[in-house]
Amino acid sequence: MDISKLGEFGLIDHLAKDIKPQNTSTVTGIGDDCAVIHNADAETLVTTDMLMEGVHFDLTYVDMKHLGYKSAMVNISDIFAMGGTPRQILVSIALSKRFVVEDLEDFYSGMRMACEKWGVDIVGGDTTASLTGLAISITCIGEAKKEDIIYRSGAKETDLVCVSGDLGAAYMGLQLLEREKAVYYQQLKEGKIDKDTPWNPDFAGKEYLIQRQLQTEARGDIIEKLRQAGIRPTAMMDISDGLSSELHHICKQSGTGCRIFEKFLPIDYQTAVMAEELNMNVTTCALNGGEDYELVFTCPIGDNDKLQAMDDVKVIGHITKPDLGLMLVARDSNEFELKAQGWQHM
Repeated sequence: MDISKLGEFGLIDHLAKDIKPQNTSTVTGIGDDCAVIHNADAETLVTTDMLMEGVHFDLTYVDMKHLGYKSAMVNISDIFAMGGTPRQILVSIALSKRFVVEDLEDFYSGMRMACEKWGVDIVGGDTTASLTGLAISITCIGEAKKEDIIYRSGAKETDLVCVSGDLGAAYMGLQLLEREKAVYYQQLKEGKIDKDTPWNPDFAGKEYLIQRQLQTEARGDIIEKLRQAGIRPTAMMDISDGLSSELHHICKQSGTGCRIFEKFLPIDYQTAVMAEELNMNVTTCALNGGEDYELVFTCPIGDNDKLQAMDDVKVIGHITKPDLGLMLVARDSNEFELKAQGWQHM
């Protein structure tokens, strides 16, 4: 269906008909000039992200449903990274005439899946025209008790540095998608296939890498596990731009240094195999790849036994005095400066 047949408000009504509030704090959602959210006993957390076609995603290999899911999840992840609970999101989209109503249905379907997973309400946003490609802006609103909020600035000397999950897989997934896309267009250029030939690469044995790139997951489960174990991190961030970059943020704002051990970095087998296939250093990918959306956090050394007993959490180093800098201890015990080489937004 052509979007113009519905018009702006008809499109909003069409997309909003299946969106039902899940939180009592959502007083008014989509349909008024503002969403109304009531929070009497908690601090309100607000985060926002923009995703630009050609910069943050490529519609050659990202379908609209996965794009909607990821757009919501990367914002939900920010709320979890502060120790909060996500409650509402607002969605603004600028799109060109090449998109149809069904594309937006798929996008919202993906967003709803992500939001329903974590009990988040879609409460509004905006739609407008674009002459330069698809642009998405998401604002996520959450809440947390004042004493539960985890800032980047709380790390202290001797604290342990921990990460959830594994690192580098999302970046390897991106490299794989880009490689296969390049092969496809080269075949088109050489006349080996025509423009009606579908892009159908074989990702057998590499499914995990593709999933990590296309189906981002916020680690709210780790926040819950930490609470159940009685562990309160002193500083925390989600890993969007790369572990090295996030550690630089934490150490700068906490006024500390750190030592990270290469041998403790959690790396999936598929990530290591793909890095070798592409002749890339897997440690560099794990440190700087970005888009893992795992959590990097610091905890008092007294929590070591509890952390070691947790599934999907790895202690990878410790916080040091600021004059010792940020260092990576290699497998051969040589030390190197930990440089922030992750994603640069500008």
